[in-house]
Amino acid sequence: MSQRNTVMRSLHDIGLAAWFGGSLMGAVGLNGATRNAVKEPVLASRIASAGWAAWAPANAVAVAAHLVGGAGLLGANSARVAYQRGVGASTLAKTVLTGAALAATAYSRALGKKIEFASSPDPEDRGAAADHPVELEQAQRHLAMLQWAVPALTAGVLVLNALHGEQQRPEEQRQGMLRRAASPRAMAGGTRLAAVRRPAPSATGRC
Repeated sequence: MSQRNTVMRSLHDIGLAAWFGGSLMGAVGLNGATRNAVKEPVLASRIASAGWAAWAPANAVAVAAHLVGGAGLLGANSARVAYQRGVGASTLAKTVLTGAALAATAYSRALGKKIEFASSPDPEDRGAAADHPVELEQAQRHLAMLQWAVPALTAGVLVLNALHGEQQRPEEQRQGMLRRAASPRAMAGGTRLAAVRRPAPSATGRC
């Protein structure tokens, strides 16, 4: 348990920080500033879309780094996930939130491409927007909600990451292992195992 995982932890934490911070800055800073400073809706959409398109490659790298780091940490702490009480539940919750954040991020990017094409002065881009399966008004409505969903979901992952840090304290690990060992299921399993391992009495050994 004292083994260091500095590289995996750095990938996990820096990737998550960039994912959360970029999505929050985009919602508050980029979208908010564009909406307030540019009164022409098409031009505002074009500027905001250009900003999000410039951020998309860096965000993809951040998400990939977070996932690689998370997989490495999960492998390194698999024993704690299995045997320390509470770690498995928090890991499952973190996995669900991460999956939801990934889905929201991917869908946001698809909606952003629709708006980017629709607001472009290039006729070919506008033709691509017409072929997009999502209508422009629907894309704008959904994106207005998802711009807050991504930072909210990644903030939840950050909170669970902080909980994992608390659960790694030596005292928390010791208490978690003891509570797991003292649970009724673990005690019942130990009783069954002892019964299986106990040798049967020999008939020739009786008086």
